[in-house]
Amino acid sequence: MRDFPSKNEVTICFAVTYQMAARFEKRESGISHYQAWTPDEVAERIGEVVVFVGYGFWRNDLLDLAPRLRLIQSIGSGYDVFPLDELRTRGIRLTSSQGVNRNAVSEHAMALILAFARHIHTGRDNQRRRHWRGMISDLSRREDELGGKTMLIVGMGGIGSRLAALARAFDMRVLATKRDPATALGPADEVHTPDRLRDLLPQADYVVLTCPLTPETEKIIDAEALSAMKSSSCLINVARGRCVDEPALLEAVRSGSIGGAGIDLLWDEPLPEDSPFWDLENVVITPHTAGQTRMYEENTIDILLENLERLWRGEVELRNQVL
Repeated sequence: MRDFPSKNEVTICFAVTYQMAARFEKRESGISHYQAWTPDEVAERIGEVVVFVGYGFWRNDLLDLAPRLRLIQSIGSGYDVFPLDELRTRGIRLTSSQGVNRNAVSEHAMALILAFARHIHTGRDNQRRRHWRGMISDLSRREDELGGKTMLIVGMGGIGSRLAALARAFDMRVLATKRDPATALGPADEVHTPDRLRDLLPQADYVVLTCPLTPETEKIIDAEALSAMKSSSCLINVARGRCVDEPALLEAVRSGSIGGAGIDLLWDEPLPEDSPFWDLENVVITPHTAGQTRMYEENTIDILLENLERLWRGEVELRNQVL
């Protein structure tokens, strides 16, 4: 493996619409860097770049224009846009930002759950209508408490594990699925393999997706899974849009076969103006913002600087290493 260029030979391209370069400047690292706000800006200077930090602006034809490129850091946990075999052939290292939004996404999922339990979404709707809702005698329509309720976490990785801890703080019972239950880190009451999902769904008041999108998890929540849920339960998706069969979910919330859905990711983003999901009272939509907080840049830069220091020390293993 080629030696990694020294600090004064490194140029970093932050190819992302976040404030990466501005936040990196405050670290006073002395490392040359710049921000590219568009794919064309990436291509203009890619020849001088040693480290590429980004995801959406990447194009595979950049490789032939980037003779100095030695490290790519994806700004998210995913890295499917990068050509792994070609990077391996060229000796280009690849890392992800896995874990960078662990706190943010788990807190967002908990916020959606609290919104449904405390009717925050309907309260906001009433506020816009200047309507003061009176007392409700129907127990099924009142606000609820989380203590004693059951949360089912589909995907007990870093985000799911922290969500389990938050749920336990609210005295909830926590069930979870994970490919290897022995590696689960969160304080769940029970952790099962994914093949048990259908058995667990009828027990849950809140079903939360925190799993990656894989062939096994695509449409893991389909019509059959939705029909297995309680009519009062809510589905919370902070994983990937295609983990859910969207037409089946639309039918389930429209018909009332489940209580509601909190959705941060959808098949088509931005969500089209004519989507029927906009008008459903028992659906709360956030625009793929679960992982976007004021700390995102800082957390990503922490991973980048740690990996640069490892490379300068001649270490082989990197944090969140893919290649």
